[in-house]
Amino acid sequence: MSFGDPNNPYGQQPQAPQGPYGQQPQGPYGQQPPVPPQQGQPGYGYPQQAPPQQPYGYPQQQAVPPQQGYGYPQQGAAPYGQPMPGMPTGYASWGARLGAFLLDGLIIATVPIILYIIAGVMTADSISSSSPDYSSCQPGDYTCIQNAANDSVSSSTPAGAIIMIVLAWLIMVGGTFFLIAKEGSSGQTPGKKALGVKVLKEATGQPLGFGMTFVRYLCRYLNGLLCGIGWLWPLWDDKSQTFADKLAGTVVVSVK
Repeated sequence: MSFGDPNNPYGQQPQAPQGPYGQQPQGPYGQQPPVPPQQGQPGYGYPQQAPPQQPYGYPQQQAVPPQQGYGYPQQGAAPYGQPMPGMPTGYASWGARLGAFLLDGLIIATVPIILYIIAGVMTADSISSSSPDYSSCQPGDYTCIQNAANDSVSSSTPAGAIIMIVLAWLIMVGGTFFLIAKEGSSGQTPGKKALGVKVLKEATGQPLGFGMTFVRYLCRYLNGLLCGIGWLWPLWDDKSQTFADKLAGTVVVSVK
């Protein structure tokens, strides 16, 4: 036992200073607490002998892993007006689009055309077997003669011909909605599939769905304006788009 140190009469090891309620003392904000003195080191002034501290806030910067820039997950999206990644980049030729259009028209119009022909033949046979009654018309009364001819045609039109005409119209309408549904769900009608072309939304690279495909079909009427220049527009357009494609935000691509 040493009696040489009046501050430590019992020879005990110096203890680190305690905080309130037995807690370790805290250093300044953002810094580590001071290192207690070890044996062989002077006790006085030991906080100044602590290792150099890191700059303010540095430990928090180490704990945070490198973060991606804000909006990084959205970097997969294509710039405005550009196709989505993974979408076919080769636009369909004007000839392939025309061939697909004609083929689809032939598919849905073949049966109605046959029914219209049958109805016309039935009506012609009925008219030839009956003649207009001009007995009540005065000579030179062309209005009366025309009305008598019209009455003869309308009365001689058989019910079978009317049924054929209505049935042909229903098949045309049903066939059109069939094409809209196929193009909306897969981007391809039977004609487009045969020619290797596909209609996609330019912003997403996905099929349009039934509603937007229906809107695109309505916009086709604008292609016929100005002598049908809208149908010819893909010949010199950078994205081979018609007026309807530009309004609906679609592109027609080759998937061969």
